[in-house]
Amino acid sequence: MKMNSPIFILLETSAECCSVAISRSEEILASRKTETSRQHASMLAPFVRDTLAECGLSVRDCDAVAVSGGPGSYTGLRVGVSTAKGLCFGAGIPLIAVDTLEILAWQGHGRADRIVPMLDARRMEVYCAVFDSDCRKLSATEAKILDETSFGELLAQGTVLFIGDGAEKFSKVCNSANAMFDNGGPVASAMAHAANPSI
Repeated sequence: MKMNSPIFILLETSAECCSVAISRSEEILASRKTETSRQHASMLAPFVRDTLAECGLSVRDCDAVAVSGGPGSYTGLRVGVSTAKGLCFGAGIPLIAVDTLEILAWQGHGRADRIVPMLDARRMEVYCAVFDSDCRKLSATEAKILDETSFGELLAQGTVLFIGDGAEKFSKVCNSANAMFDNGGPVASAMAHAANPSI
């Protein structure tokens, strides 16, 4: 039986490690994450089953499935979207795509004046966007080649958290005292707000 607060199944598969969480409003009821990379196809469905069982829920008890929509690994995103579509079709519930950069922004919520999620592309290139401290998106997603002058104007205005697997390469060329770095990848437990903006 559904509760008053919406219950979501959250699937994050855009990065090297995949994760699943069950949320009720902004509370995370259960979560799982792979400890090794590229296990999406074998671990995603068991993670969904186990987190639902831990909460005493079925897919039909949930209000929606949210899945990372990219940017990110093509193979990982395909596994996530296919799984999400199957769950939604079987239970007759909505599917919500969440921007991977917004997921990372919520992981950095409140930690700096600005948040710049970065996903590794190739060489010194990243996919990135700028968010404010409340995770409102301030710029379009872009592919950016990094050098020591990147984000200079933004860094001159205050503290900036660079977060995601692309942040490590920028940390090697950025010398600003206002720059903070978090190399962690996106996780499903950070998706609740992005999937349900009303909370």
